[in-house]
Amino acid sequence: MAESLLEASRQRRAKAMTAAAGSAGRAAVPLLLCALLAPGGAYVLDDFDGLGREFDGIGAVSGGGATSRLLVNYQEPYRSQILDFLFKPNFGASLHILKVEIGGDGQSTDGTEPSHMHYALDENYFRGYEWWLMKEAKKRNPNITLVGLPWSFPGWLGKGFNWPYVNIQLTAYYVVAWIMGAKHYHNLDIDYIGIWNERTFDISYIKMLRKMLNHQGLERVKIIASDNLWEPISASMLLDSELLKVIDVIGAHYPGTYSVKDAKLTEKKLWSSEDFSTLNDDVGAGCWARILNQNYINGYMTSTIAWNLVASYYEQLPYGGCGLMTAQEPWSGHYEVEPPIWISAHTTQFTQPGWYYLKTVGHLEKGGSYVALTDGLGNLTIIIETMSHKYSMCVRPFLPYFNVSRQVATFTLKGSFSQIPELQVWYTKLGKPSKKFLFKQLDPIWILDLDGRFTLELEADELFTLTTLTTGQKGSYPLPPESQPFPPVYKDDFNIHYPRFSEAPNFADQTGVFEYFINRDDPGEHRFTLRQVLNQRPITWAADASNTISIIGDYEWSNLTITCDVYIETLDRGGVFIAGRVNKGGILIRSARGVFFWIFADGTYRVTGDIAGWIIYHLGHVDVTAKKWYTLSLTIQGNFCSGTLNGKPLWTDVRVNFPKNGWAAIGTYSFEFAQFDNFQVEAQN
Repeated sequence: MAESLLEASRQRRAKAMTAAAGSAGRAAVPLLLCALLAPGGAYVLDDFDGLGREFDGIGAVSGGGATSRLLVNYQEPYRSQILDFLFKPNFGASLHILKVEIGGDGQSTDGTEPSHMHYALDENYFRGYEWWLMKEAKKRNPNITLVGLPWSFPGWLGKGFNWPYVNIQLTAYYVVAWIMGAKHYHNLDIDYIGIWNERTFDISYIKMLRKMLNHQGLERVKIIASDNLWEPISASMLLDSELLKVIDVIGAHYPGTYSVKDAKLTEKKLWSSEDFSTLNDDVGAGCWARILNQNYINGYMTSTIAWNLVASYYEQLPYGGCGLMTAQEPWSGHYEVEPPIWISAHTTQFTQPGWYYLKTVGHLEKGGSYVALTDGLGNLTIIIETMSHKYSMCVRPFLPYFNVSRQVATFTLKGSFSQIPELQVWYTKLGKPSKKFLFKQLDPIWILDLDGRFTLELEADELFTLTTLTTGQKGSYPLPPESQPFPPVYKDDFNIHYPRFSEAPNFADQTGVFEYFINRDDPGEHRFTLRQVLNQRPITWAADASNTISIIGDYEWSNLTITCDVYIETLDRGGVFIAGRVNKGGILIRSARGVFFWIFADGTYRVTGDIAGWIIYHLGHVDVTAKKWYTLSLTIQGNFCSGTLNGKPLWTDVRVNFPKNGWAAIGTYSFEFAQFDNFQVEAQN
């Protein structure tokens, strides 16, 4: 291997116009390869004493929840371009792992994702978009690792309790069915399965899950637990030999780069199975760069998974813009390749799961860190980060202050790496725009020192990858269309005979699940509708509302008219609404304010200032019953609103002072079946 590397080096050197240190100016080549520099830290990279832990990859989460909701609505070629930046090897983030939410019908941060089993006798493996996303990831990288994890569960599993462990056999069957459905209907092999995101684990359930997986011939599927804190799962494993045996990976969330003694004593793989969740600007990029190195150095974590994959949900929902990139405008085609994409590339494009960390990794003397990995075949990748405290604060946990200053670092390659003649160099500089570079390829380092030494000058907020691999690439496409607000006039009649996805474009369910529906016995105008399909509250992960609701549109909408045909299916107690200026969603949906126009099957109507119905602006009686179509219209203009039923004024000039703007929405009074058709919004700019 060394001989082939040497020959390749000679060929490239013959073509080079300048040596690595020959270019003037740090922005062009931020390397000083002269051994005469002022003394600094000295670091040895050696495999003589063996290797460290096996590297399992870098990944991201789609879900937890509904974080990829708007991505599916992008038109080509933009949707494929976004997917390439995420998954295509040697192009962008080139992710090794995709972790998806097993939809459970409940609110899981920014929306709900539909379950494959809404009801006990119901199975449908084409709902939602995670199946599609996993297939698109596999299409680009057949070796990508797939992970599934529930946040919420359909209500029938709880048998009246908000608890998934009432019948552990039934819950295990539900999860195993999802794994089997992935294979049977989509030819997807799920590699890892989790327990219950950031909630209580049940030891008996974990053992039952392993037993049922094995019974179905799924011995290859590994279990991660508990996707929460390091404890009490680590101590529980040390006290229970059977539990220790069935868990393959201990996954912790937002560990702050540190693990605990008990976790290490289990001798299991340790993962940061959810991390980051930080705005994808330069600070978020610095956060990501720092933890990708230091999760292993400080905590021996061999995988780090970002929440979330792509910020493809309405920006004003919780944790807006916290994806590796941003794609929240399918109506315009606009997307943004954010800095965390290129931070990822520094590791992902030059390593693969199955490589090993060197034991000789650690912190730099004047701040920052370095790791090195090898494939055991002569290739070596070194990643060096010098992220400052200011430019690397993650949203959680608290980051104690530390200092990073300019320094000179000398690295010595020993052991099987001592004969490496040349290292390719990729460089990122965060901070001031005038000095900013993202994943820039520099001239290679020629290791001329007979002792395998080379020296770097390092400043704060830099990231270097030095590697024997020559396959790295900063992928690009022509700029996407310019950003545009949501169309002020929007219509959807839901007349889709064979929908590719179960949800209508741009609607973002916040409680409940709204799906395309065909009225088989209605040959008329309302044969194709949008239907709220949950008749039972799910086992929740967050504080779902008591009502179902799906939002749509521009959060800045203030003056608008919303019109929709509605159909109450529940006799006597059923109810539906249309709404405008809805100001909250996601995990805050229970406290959403807005203007809500309700009609009920008992012949009443109501106008409220909140989804909970506590703030009543107006109410009255009206000729309404279940099992009949009605057309509702709500107009909000300034501080007043009015509404019509079937084109006739029902109430006018009702005063509303708050909020001043928000989304449009549709929904139901409770978890009940109801249908919506011919939705239309006309907003005034």
